[in-house]
Amino acid sequence: MITSELPVLQDSSNESGAADTVSLSVSVSELEDPTDTKGKKKRGRPGRPPAANKKPRKSPAEKATGGAKGRKANGVPQTNGEGGDPVTLFEVVRMGKSAMQSVVDDWIESYKQDRDIALLDLINFFIQCSGCKGTVRIEMFRNMQNAEIIRKMTEEFDEDSGDYPLTMPGPLWKKFRYNFCEFICVLIRQCQYSIIYDEYLMDTVISLLTGLSDSQVRAFRHTSTLAAMKLMTALVNVALNLSIHQDNTQRQYEAERNKMAGKRANEKLELLLQKRKELQENQDEIENMMNSIFKGIFVHRYRDAIAEIRAICIEEIGVWMKMYSDAFLNDSYLKYVGWTLHDRQGEVRLKCLKALQNLYTNRELFPKLELFTNRFKDRIVSMTLDKEYDVAVEAIRLITLILQGSEDALSNEDCENVYHLVYSAHRPVAVAAGEFLHRKLFSRHDPQAEEELAKRRGRSSPNGNLLRMLVLFFLESELHEHAAYLVDSLWESSQELLKDWECMTELLLEEPVQGEEVLSDRQESSLIELMVCTIRQAAEAHPPVGRGTGKRVLTAKERKTQIDDKNKLTEHFIMALPMLLSKYQADSEKVANLLQIPMFFDLDVYSAGRMEKHLDALLKQIRLVVEKHIETDVLEACSKTYSILCSEEYTIMNRVDIARSQLIDEITDRFTHSVEDLLQEAEEADDDDIYNVLSTLKRLTAFHNAHDLTRWDLFGSCYRLLKAGIEQGAMPEQIAVQALQCSHYSILWQLVKITEGTPSKEDLVALRRVVKSFLALFNELLQDQGPTLDRTSSHVSGIKELARRFALTFGLDQIKTREAVATLHKDGIEFAFKYQNPHGAEFPPPNLAFLEVLSEFSSKLLRQDKKTVHSYLEKFMSESMSERREDVWLPLISYRNSLLTGGEDGDRMSVTSGASSKTSSIRSKKGRTPIHKSKRIEEESSVEASWLRGNDNLQTPGALTTPQLTSTVLRENPRQAADTHLPDHDSEPGSENDYVHNPQMQMSWLGQQKMEDSRKDRTAMNYMKARNQTVRQTVRGLMEDDAEPIFEDVMMSSRGQLEDMNEEFEDTMVIDLPPSRNRRERAELRPDFFDSAAMIEDESGFTMPMF
Repeated sequence: MITSELPVLQDSSNESGAADTVSLSVSVSELEDPTDTKGKKKRGRPGRPPAANKKPRKSPAEKATGGAKGRKANGVPQTNGEGGDPVTLFEVVRMGKSAMQSVVDDWIESYKQDRDIALLDLINFFIQCSGCKGTVRIEMFRNMQNAEIIRKMTEEFDEDSGDYPLTMPGPLWKKFRYNFCEFICVLIRQCQYSIIYDEYLMDTVISLLTGLSDSQVRAFRHTSTLAAMKLMTALVNVALNLSIHQDNTQRQYEAERNKMAGKRANEKLELLLQKRKELQENQDEIENMMNSIFKGIFVHRYRDAIAEIRAICIEEIGVWMKMYSDAFLNDSYLKYVGWTLHDRQGEVRLKCLKALQNLYTNRELFPKLELFTNRFKDRIVSMTLDKEYDVAVEAIRLITLILQGSEDALSNEDCENVYHLVYSAHRPVAVAAGEFLHRKLFSRHDPQAEEELAKRRGRSSPNGNLLRMLVLFFLESELHEHAAYLVDSLWESSQELLKDWECMTELLLEEPVQGEEVLSDRQESSLIELMVCTIRQAAEAHPPVGRGTGKRVLTAKERKTQIDDKNKLTEHFIMALPMLLSKYQADSEKVANLLQIPMFFDLDVYSAGRMEKHLDALLKQIRLVVEKHIETDVLEACSKTYSILCSEEYTIMNRVDIARSQLIDEITDRFTHSVEDLLQEAEEADDDDIYNVLSTLKRLTAFHNAHDLTRWDLFGSCYRLLKAGIEQGAMPEQIAVQALQCSHYSILWQLVKITEGTPSKEDLVALRRVVKSFLALFNELLQDQGPTLDRTSSHVSGIKELARRFALTFGLDQIKTREAVATLHKDGIEFAFKYQNPHGAEFPPPNLAFLEVLSEFSSKLLRQDKKTVHSYLEKFMSESMSERREDVWLPLISYRNSLLTGGEDGDRMSVTSGASSKTSSIRSKKGRTPIHKSKRIEEESSVEASWLRGNDNLQTPGALTTPQLTSTVLRENPRQAADTHLPDHDSEPGSENDYVHNPQMQMSWLGQQKMEDSRKDRTAMNYMKARNQTVRQTVRGLMEDDAEPIFEDVMMSSRGQLEDMNEEFEDTMVIDLPPSRNRRERAELRPDFFDSAAMIEDESGFTMPMF
């Protein structure tokens, strides 16, 4: 029987009261008689020689000196002094220079010579592997109990560091963990035939590990649990071998006994009986050891407070159940894994799932797992939505294994919970769900029979039914904008199906044969969309946008596959695409998708394969599509296709360019005549005249976006249309929009020519004249239309969302971005009021709507800066503007409110009373200010007064020792605080330190505005100054014990700023921007990023950019 404490091994001189004590002690008298008093014969281990023949044991002092000369410890000669070879088992294993087999063999040899000394070395090995600096000496080993030894070793820990070998980073300690586990496994393997049955080694080791695993010290508990679990794994392996030997012995015995009496060997039967009995006894002892470890360590540590310890237990029990399923794969052990599926740490849940995967991989074990599956299936299915992506991936893989083992194990609802994950933005989750979907719906159960059926129906591929099922799945999922995600999810598991483009085109072009259903219009559209996505995936060889972290470098094998796929799809669709366009040319949705295919072609195949006739067929079909459709998507797809086919690097360019020019000539000719007819008929123009102009203009605008059409001089006709619309006031809005776009593209193409070449003076003058006429025309149209803005439209919402995301890039450190944000508001206000409404002052300015976008950046202003910005805004506002409440004035109202709101009433008052926020902040502090800080407070008062008065040496309050007070209130020494403003003599003029500590260099637009405001209302400022001094004198006695520097306006930015961020950006804070890059950009931010033209010189002559 193995207990948590060892039976005492007493000296003959210390017998009184020792019968009931429990310790790790070892005595000489016990060792003299290797056959103990239990009356049980030792198995597999020869008896020790008589005590008279033993060499006298050396004292520890002798061992520490030259007494150990000639004896090897763990395969390495023991040496003393620094720089020698390793002298302890821990050092040997840590360095890993010797093979673990030889290390263990040497230890076994030393154990046979002197087992207590060898065992003491092993005990110290476990102690030192825990990171303990102490050593168990022979006296402690002999006279102290387990708890006393562990308590003594606890005192030897290095308190300065919480790290220990199993948690230390780096490859050395990672290798040590591997060597540590290997040492235990090899030790048991080498001792499995003799030493582990001597009722001494294993009793001592298991008792020690049990005691350490119950320690309050994490290092002891972690290390001993890992050692015990690896020890248990090794014992399970020994038990499995014993079971195999027992079965073999039993078969031999049965075979010998069944022989005829004359041929039966009785001596062999007796030997087999004796061997079977000995194996059974060994098996009983091994089971006793395993029970001690399981009940003494595992049952307590699988629910340890430390996740790493729980993970070790679950990982190893999975190994036991797989290794020795007959003994461990039952509900008594599976329940621990099932319970731990609910662990709060993802690391432990992950170990559970991987342990179960190893079991479900073996189909022979499914009957033993049936009850467990029924009990915990719902939990496993729910884990596919785990917040830890790694756990969700492994849960889906486990569900897939369950599906492979038993089709009936999962209900339809269980499967549907996994199906929708193919649309997950996290690619590993989606790929795992794609594997499940493939196993469930798209795997062929009888490929040979399906191929024969396809041949009888006249099909070249047996995947027709699977493709139909894929289309149905896509339609039922109702996520028609995510076809690329579905294809990417199935790409690794169903490539054969997804690359079967021949079967796809057969389904689209040919009539259904007997036994096949006709594809509906929606099914055809979905199949085309999926087909285009598979072509893109094959040609680009990377996931769609939104999946993955970017394009990765392809391996040589992947690159070869990509080239082969691109050649295969090009050769097929060069012939099939014209036929598909011909069949579906009337359907704008299908045609727009089909026209994306040429961009993935290897266009060299046209000339290399002499397939120009297929190119002509494609160009003919594209021309027909252009003539038939006026939808923007279709026309842009046609324009892009022409642009790709006209690439100068391909020999087919001339042929395509001729076809494109002929098409533009015809469209331009029709457009010119249509414009003439429309202008002549003027108000008498009918719908046909308007349609002719609009249809041709749409086509030309779509082509002008991607092609240089300046030689057709489309600007002149568009200008005439717009001019006539302004004069007559009856131009349809769609025609005006298209004419503006076409004119815009014409100007851009002319600018491209000028920038890329060497234009003449005449060309520049002509372009300038065109641009001026266009701008004048645009302004006239804008004035006629008026400031009508739909604040609920998707365009406005998109701009506001973009502004919100831009605001997030400023980060949480408002001090560093203070000037940048303030200048952004200044420029935004000036832009909003730049132009006056021509209809009168009672109408809002044309750009006033920009204030609604600008309000997204108000939360990035410091609270004290909101007052300054608000004052600047009021300079542009008339008295009537502040009283208007119509919808057209809502941008001004919302922006103004964003500057007035600060989260507290005091913040609102700070707009009109500069002392309100200061007073509120001071009152919120507890304690009393030390007397030696009174001077510091007066200095702050003078600084604030200069801020309000607007002195020449103005410095914003946020700049007072600002960098270290943005997120945490720092306590600093008053003397150090007094030195914070001293210039750094080592820094160069104009450096960052110079910028931080030089008040003149910090003066910017904010300072200028505060100077102007203070000059306008000197009386009010003096009142606020007097009030600040009164408040400061009142509370000074309450703050003498406060050791924190009083920078209220700065310190509030840490807490109050975050609260404002949560209130105003709650729905956008999930955006995960790269923090390192943002920090770098913010650190490099300088005022001259905004207006480098405006320069100001200080008194010293140093020139710096100002806002």
